[in-house]
Amino acid sequence: MSHAPARMAPVDVVKWVATVVQLVGYGLTGLNVVPWNVAAFVVGIALWFAVGFMWRDRAIMVVHLGAFVAIVAGYLGS
Repeated sequence: MSHAPARMAPVDVVKWVATVVQLVGYGLTGLNVVPWNVAAFVVGIALWFAVGFMWRDRAIMVVHLGAFVAIVAGYLGS
């Protein structure tokens, strides 16, 4: 008897892609690869915001909206 592999829910796919993108952003920051690090963070933040929306989790949405404002303001101010 064979079992089909478990399928991930769409929100789980977005969550893992967002996590990998954020980790790439951290790595690029450590290597001082600017502005690609900021681009990675913006994409990761947007994806995590989408996860919060899909889960209807306002705390996740608010923290990532705040992160987006902070990173864009910091980039524009530099």
